[in-house]
Amino acid sequence: MKLIPVAYLSSYLLSLLGNSIAGIALPLIVLQVTGSALGVGAVAAATAIPAVLAGLLMGVLIDRINRRTSSIVTDLVSAASVAALPLVDMITGLSLGWFILFGIVGSLGDVPGMTAREALLPAVVRHGGIASERLMGTREALGAVALLLGPAMAGTLMVLLDGSTVLWITAGTSFAAALLTLLIPHRAGAIVEADGTAAAATGSGWTQLREGWRVLFRSPFLVVTTTLSLASVVVLGSLQGLILPVYFTIVEQPGMLGFVLTALAAGMLIGGAVYAVAGTRGRRRVWFLVGLLLSTLGLGIIATLWSVWVVLAGAFVVGLASGLFGSLLGVLMIERIPEQMRGRIMGTQNAMMTAAPPLGIVAAALLTEYLGVNTAAVVLVSVWLVALAVGLFAPSLRNLEPATTVNDGKAAVGGA
Repeated sequence: MKLIPVAYLSSYLLSLLGNSIAGIALPLIVLQVTGSALGVGAVAAATAIPAVLAGLLMGVLIDRINRRTSSIVTDLVSAASVAALPLVDMITGLSLGWFILFGIVGSLGDVPGMTAREALLPAVVRHGGIASERLMGTREALGAVALLLGPAMAGTLMVLLDGSTVLWITAGTSFAAALLTLLIPHRAGAIVEADGTAAAATGSGWTQLREGWRVLFRSPFLVVTTTLSLASVVVLGSLQGLILPVYFTIVEQPGMLGFVLTALAAGMLIGGAVYAVAGTRGRRRVWFLVGLLLSTLGLGIIATLWSVWVVLAGAFVVGLASGLFGSLLGVLMIERIPEQMRGRIMGTQNAMMTAAPPLGIVAAALLTEYLGVNTAAVVLVSVWLVALAVGLFAPSLRNLEPATTVNDGKAAVGGA
């Protein structure tokens, strides 16, 4: 494998690992400093809306500057927002306000950073001499590795070290991710038209944003695939965030909850690895149907809440499906989203994916309160059955083979 894909994948792994560690360590540190669970909730609530807005609006900027540059800058913003906390702790001491302030600053790098890294994918394929199937399968597998290692590393670090040191390590992962992205040549991050010429931004930022939304919401392919992704994160987020914690509490085995994430990540690791090796073989529609049906099977198994081990088995199947489905979807996004609009379109998609899980958890809480946890699980998984029907019968998903033109915005999505 050439340097460009190695640098990209290594940077992706470190960035995701840092986020995974921070997701566990930061709430614990906030709790240690403030002594209030409400403080943890306040930080989460204060950063949620800026993260969504940043995802929506920063896509325009990502479409105006070099993709390599935007990826580096967002990683540095994330690193600086975390590193500022131990610095403030040394100077004045931390309080809830500081966590909220730098949480908001960090949110300006999180979703845009995800978008910038995804916008760079076609360039990695073009300049890295790697098949998009291999790149996306490996990327999904590495994401699973980060999900497996991150919580364990966070727990270990919080036991062995003080909170400030853990924050320095977390900031260091984002900084190292930025340094690795520097290994990708600057020319590789240039935004190009279908004929290879440099793309020029025209119109105001608001005009460009509306153009991106117009392409997204007028493309049957992008509307359907975005709907499937939203349904997946809503259902899985509500199961992980509320249904399963309630269930494991009822059966008096709350410690098993963490193994759901382990089973999910193990499945993703295998699914991504399989697609990386075999994704170029066979028809894409077959891979799509396998991922879709495995997702339905896994969610159905979880919804039974039959036993702890049955739930873990269902989580593994869902992870396996996610590794396959997520890799294929990534390949299709590389090919079918217009190169010059990737920031705006993927920024909007990522913003919606960020906002969707909390809405699913609220719905799950209401269903659990009034109907019980078993009924709530069945109702939520029924949402996925609607998505399954859409995926099976949508005309825009019948032909998933490579388009004749990848980077031409009109050709790429107009007939999808």
